[in-house]
Formats: sequence, C-alpha cells, structure tokens
Amino acid sequence: MTKIIRALAATAAAGLLLAGGQVTATAATTTAPTPAVAGGRAETPAGAARFELPRPTGAFAVGRDTLHLVDTARKDPWVPAVDRELLVSLYYPAVRGTGHPAPYTTVAEARALLTDRGELGRHATPEQVAAVRTHAREEALPRVGGGRYPLVVLSPGFTLPRSSLTVLAEDLTSRGYVVAALDHAYESDGTVFPGGRMLDCKACEQVFPDRSLHRVSEARARDVTFLLDRLTGDRPAWRHSRLIDARHIGMAGHSIGGASAATAMAADPRVAAGVNMDGTFFAPLPETGLGGRPFLLLGGDPALTPPEIEDTSWADAWPRMDGWKRWLTVTGMGHPGFTDWPVLADAAGAPHPETPLSGDRSQRITRAYTGDFFDRHLKGLPAPRLDGPTAADPEVVFRRG
Repeated sequence: MTKIIRALAATAAAGLLLAGGQVTATAATTTAPTPAVAGGRAETPAGAARFELPRPTGAFAVGRDTLHLVDTARKDPWVPAVDRELLVSLYYPAVRGTGHPAPYTTVAEARALLTDRGELGRHATPEQVAAVRTHAREEALPRVGGGRYPLVVLSPGFTLPRSSLTVLAEDLTSRGYVVAALDHAYESDGTVFPGGRMLDCKACEQVFPDRSLHRVSEARARDVTFLLDRLTGDRPAWRHSRLIDARHIGMAGHSIGGASAATAMAADPRVAAGVNMDGTFFAPLPETGLGGRPFLLLGGDPALTPPEIEDTSWADAWPRMDGWKRWLTVTGMGHPGFTDWPVLADAAGAPHPETPLSGDRSQRITRAYTGDFFDRHLKGLPAPRLDGPTAADPEVVFRRG
C-alpha cells in the first residue's frame, strides 16, 4: 500500500482511498483455468510456515470457479489497442467434501503484490503467499435445492488483485451468497491473465500524474454492468449461473473498489445495495441520489490518516445517499485493514503500523458488518449490529446514520 499512499500524497489527491461507473456490451467469454504453479498450487519452501486464512463463519462449504471475460464492444481505457478484459473468481455455496483446494494466488502474482506491501514483503516469500491455505474448493459441486442465492460483486483497491478480498469472499459465500471478485485489467501490480500474460498497472502511469482517478471509477462501473449482463443475461457465461438470484444484487469493495460500488449503483439499477470500505469518492455521487437504495460507509480510523491528506468526499456524498445509510469507522483500523493484508502480516510476524488492529480482529469486524448489511438488505434478515454501538465491538464507532 505504500506506493499508492506516496503517490496520492505527492499529487495532493483526495486520500488513501479510491472509486467505480456503467455501459452495456457484448462479449467473448472463456473459462480461465488457474495458472499452473508447481502443478496447479504453489509449494511452501521446506521449513517455512504455512499461512492459513480465517475459517468462514457461515454454514455452507465454498466452491470457486475462475472466469475470463472479454468485452468485445469496449476498448480498454488504459491500453486502447485491446478489448477490455476481466478475470473473475466466482465463489458459490458448494457440496461439502467435493472438489479440491483452491490456490490463493500464483507465485508471480504474489511477487508483484509483495513489492508494494512494505514489511510483509520482508517477512514472507512469494512462495509462502501463493501457498496460503484457503477454504474454497475448485471443481466443487454446487449446492442446489435451497433456492437461488443473492449475488455480491467485490472490487479490490487500486494496485491490489482480487485475491486481496479472499477472506471476505469466502465468508459471504459461506453465509449463502454467490460472490464475484474482480480483477480489472491493468489496474493491479500484477495479475496473470490467460495465456500466461502478466498485466501490470498501466492505469497507475496515467491517473497519478494528472490526478484523474475518476477515470478508474468510470471504467469499473462499466465493468460491473458488463459482468452482470454476462452472469444474468439470456446466454450466461458461467456454468453455475442458475445459482444467482438476479433480483438481489449487491456490491462491496475496498478503496477505489468501494467507491466504485456507489458509482455502479448510480449507473445500474440492478445493484440494490452497496458497501464502501475506506474509499474516496473521486467520482461524485449524482445529485439525484441512489434511488433510495441502501449504502454502508465502513471506514478506517481517522486518527491514522496522514496529516497531509484531507478527504471530504464522504461528507459531500452523505446528503446524496437517499436510502438507508450508515457511516461507521473502526478504531485502530488503517486503510489496508479491510483486506487480507493484516491477516497475512500477522501470520508472517510482520509489523503493520498502518493498521495496528490485529488481522483477526480486523477481519472479524469487516466480515460481520458487511455480511450483516447484505443479510438485511438483500435477504431481509434482522441485523441488530447495524442499529447502534455494541459492547461486543468497542472499536466500531457510529459516526452518522
């Protein structure tokens, strides 16, 4: 996260946080196998510790597919010579005991990730990060017979890959959701696309110099509309699309991915509820609001924001959120705390002063409040945790709403 913090501060951008937009299109679609790393999985070096993600809290086992989507009707905003591509991890409730363990990431992707993760990169090897034990299983049989499941789209922070939200994706799935975690082409430090192509952050080279981060927001919103068309249209791209309840769709994200949730909602009425985890609204919300749809602002500790950074985008957006809304912050939670990063840092014994709250506690709060929000607004279930402060979560501060 250090690269983005320095870049944003240097350009006087609006904070450690980031955003998303819309467009309907046709597509070419392929299913992307997980790139081979030591026979499909990364091997942990002899004598090295094996990291494991927190176990999901819900009742369902977790299956995972990988889908490669190509929007043949839209050129990539960062590399206009090629069509826009997405790489999607699709998590779904599965039959327990079927399939085989899903890898966390590839060694090449882990190496790219660690170049921008400060202390973690000095305490963990790419092989260790790639070999992190997940709780999802590839080729798992889908759980059928219990009806369809709401869909939640997850969008990661700028420079981060979709794997950075694996803990949240697995937990939501275990609670009875289909989850689509996105890699937006040319917006991460490094993501391996089909054909062994390592796509790095071409967007970084363009938006930091001229402070045009709103372009990221607009591109991601179009990505979301395209994704929904391909998952829920007449000829769906995913083999398990019948699991999705297209009437109940939400979106959450970290940093610019969280802000993208609001931009996508403004552009596409199918997105019924949104969560922004610590993301600046570089693309302002429309004056007409979000059509009465609910929105959760889940932010880090204001005391941990560098003094040279001032962000008023949440206060500016608040009056335009015209449905159910809450503005919460988490004491001791820094900007990376909503991702897997502090979990991995704790496992590796790496300090993380940017987000002093432990990885375990950070993820317990992130999963609980995000999951309860979608339970309330996509499933109609009670979620008393969102009604006000609770002694069980003393770190969570209700700022507004």
